[in-house]
Amino acid sequence: MNIAVLVNLRARKGSEGMGGLVRDLLPRARVALTRSLEEAQEWVDQLRHDPPSLLLAGGGDGTITGLLNELRSQGVALPAIGVLPLGTGNAWARVTGAPRPHVALKQIAAYGERLPPLRPFSLVRVEGRVAPFAGTGWDAEMIQDFKNQLAAAGPLKKSQAGLRGYLGAMFTRTVPRHLFGEGNPNVSVYNLGAPALTIDATGAVRPLPNAGEGQLLYQGPAGVAGAATTPEWGFGFKAFPFAQAVPHRLSVRVYGAGVMEATRNMFRLWRGEHPMPRMHDFFVERLRMDFDRDVPFQMGGDVLGMRRSLEFDLAEENVNLVDWRRLGRLVAV
Repeated sequence: MNIAVLVNLRARKGSEGMGGLVRDLLPRARVALTRSLEEAQEWVDQLRHDPPSLLLAGGGDGTITGLLNELRSQGVALPAIGVLPLGTGNAWARVTGAPRPHVALKQIAAYGERLPPLRPFSLVRVEGRVAPFAGTGWDAEMIQDFKNQLAAAGPLKKSQAGLRGYLGAMFTRTVPRHLFGEGNPNVSVYNLGAPALTIDATGAVRPLPNAGEGQLLYQGPAGVAGAATTPEWGFGFKAFPFAQAVPHRLSVRVYGAGVMEATRNMFRLWRGEHPMPRMHDFFVERLRMDFDRDVPFQMGGDVLGMRRSLEFDLAEENVNLVDWRRLGRLVAV
């Protein structure tokens, strides 16, 4: 089997040692240890002439999202992708049941010259880029606050990494800024595709009245507003618990509560409990969000700047990810 492996050395658990382990366990694989987007781009350019059937990507959600978009931009057909959890949030790694990286590599080696079991995922598309999730509001602010906190931590950087650092940034930076700031922006959400669906209090998918193409689905405050094709944001946070309830649709959520109410309900939100007051769920092919001021925007865990208006739609292509749970039942390592 034609295997390629990328290890992001800037990911939280990326290292030269991980590259050595890959070479020991998968001696025929093409391996790249990258420290920058430019190095990853050069490596993808080399893959164009002999695309892999399986690409193992070691990093966080930003690494995987960046790799997907680079493959698309260079015209490389998307191979099957196995996510190795070396990053911070690792949303796709958690959803697919990825074990620790050294175990995952041993499982691939033990499975032999066959593609491992795969699980298809749709993709959110915004501004020509794709990702498993994208959104605006507190999530984007918390990501940026977390990164700013890490950058300022100096020799204490390790103690500020992971979930502890993420929560610390949220409570010391994001929440206070909203408590003493101007509050949530307002958003108008318009359906741009087939009639939208929603989910009722029992968890059943239902048609949404007056929700055809061009109709206004929601207008009001938005602490968080986004779309996803996977249930998690990372760290086990089930931000989109119904992301795969309706095939060939984006799961769109708008949370209209203020920051204090959200903080009180943090653990319910984290678990993806339903119903939640001021949570609005839609299933759409395409939609537009117009905000009354500029808001921070993130895709796949990378903050891309400020936006006043955004269009989300379902990408034509899917990506097939290694289903690590199924693979783990088939091989013993």
